[in-house]
Amino acid sequence: QVQLVESGGGLVQPGGSLRLSCAASGSIFTINRMGWYRQAPGKQRELVAAIFSGGSTNYADSVKGRFAIFRDNAKNTVYLQMNSLKPEDTAVYYCNADVVGTMPLREYNYWGQGTQVTVSS
Repeated sequence: QVQLVESGGGLVQPGGSLRLSCAASGSIFTINRMGWYRQAPGKQRELVAAIFSGGSTNYADSVKGRFAIFRDNAKNTVYLQMNSLKPEDTAVYYCNADVVGTMPLREYNYWGQGTQVTVSS
């Protein structure tokens, strides 16, 4: 079994910054894709950013130039650096990962429990 644990959410003023972290633990052989999604009240969950094992990334248009995703493969951890935050970035942010477990060697998709980010003055 694999667990994803997020941290780093909170309340921040518009224009401020936050860094989210998501650490994967358990019976892990390798992690392919890692990503961050968000869900605002009354809206569907949407992809914010993703990073693949080779380092390539993609971002939602709404966060390009403001957010950066990066990972530490040795720690099985993915980060989301969020700068120039706007009130419309307010949402619950979820970590997501495609993890190949050790027994069996098969890829499964996992979600974290979510962390609240609120951007407000």
